[in-house]
Amino acid sequence: MPDIEEAVQDLRTVRDFVRWGMSLFKAADLHHGHGMPSALDEAAYLVLHALHLPPDLHDSWFDVRLTHSERRSVAALLARRVRERLPAPYLTGEAWFAGLPFHVDQRVLVPRSPIAELIENRFEPWVDSTRVERILDLCTGSGCIAVACAAAFPDAAVDGSDISADALAVAAANVERHHMGGQVRLVQSDLFSELHGERYDVIVSNPPYVDAVDMAALPPEFRHEPQGALAAGEDGLDLVRIILSQAADHLMPGGILVV
Repeated sequence: MPDIEEAVQDLRTVRDFVRWGMSLFKAADLHHGHGMPSALDEAAYLVLHALHLPPDLHDSWFDVRLTHSERRSVAALLARRVRERLPAPYLTGEAWFAGLPFHVDQRVLVPRSPIAELIENRFEPWVDSTRVERILDLCTGSGCIAVACAAAFPDAAVDGSDISADALAVAAANVERHHMGGQVRLVQSDLFSELHGERYDVIVSNPPYVDAVDMAALPPEFRHEPQGALAAGEDGLDLVRIILSQAADHLMPGGILVV
């Protein structure tokens, strides 16, 4: 286990603790698959969070000295990442998606979908973005895709659906955080089951898609996430097959499905 007392006594600057955290993470063989590409990035992110500093802090500030209480707070957070193997966003309570911050906890997956890039490009060239009036985010989880779609299409009505009441509670907090209550509607639904007669110009979904073999081999960090939001049968396509079979009944003429 990390020696917090030694770190508090011997380390002084932001840079010192970023280096120490990176070394801890490397030695513990942590997995970095929740928005951070490396031990260095994750250590820097957690150090800055513990100090209430912005994640884009200029490098010139990394050599400032910390107070004793700040050193203790930083060391404790880095040590917790090693001890509990919690993904960094669960430790900070926040993740970023499509350039927007979202609250996350263990009721939802940590946002990390490449769909963010499609949203930022307003799903062009597959749709005429000026004609998109209704969007559905199926399996919305934290609501990050629904909120990001609402931000990208300010004139569109967006539905976010999920089977999990716990996930929808997190999504509701994020809708409120981004003041999207007038644009984003949340619906508890097992895929399309509670969306009778609803049709959309864009249906977008990041559903559970992990197959049984990969589920059994997931690193510890992923086991803190809701397993029902990951597991999708032997080949990972249980929900995708249903979505593909039913989506046409919920698409407007010329509408698209993005899964």
